[in-house]
Amino acid sequence: MIEKDDWRLNFQEDYLMEKTLYLRKWTSPAKDWDHDHCAFCWDKFSDYPDTLHEGYTTENLRHWICPTCYNDFKEMFRWKVVDKK
Repeated sequence: MIEKDDWRLNFQEDYLMEKTLYLRKWTSPAKDWDHDHCAFCWDKFSDYPDTLHEGYTTENLRHWICPTCYNDFKEMFRWKVVDKK
């Protein structure tokens, strides 16, 4: 169980609590957009080697969550997941 004082928690409950998440491959939403970060640990998502290439995201692709943080926080945030790549 994750503690409420975990270093990765920084008011994400304001915008991620009880959201529906989608398991997706990361793709650039715009020509000049080359990466995103996990909303919790700041791991990088991109097409570059040595970065994450798949994770959980909100429908609007605004917030990405790495698999580790998803597993750590899924109970606390009560997420529903739709596997739609």
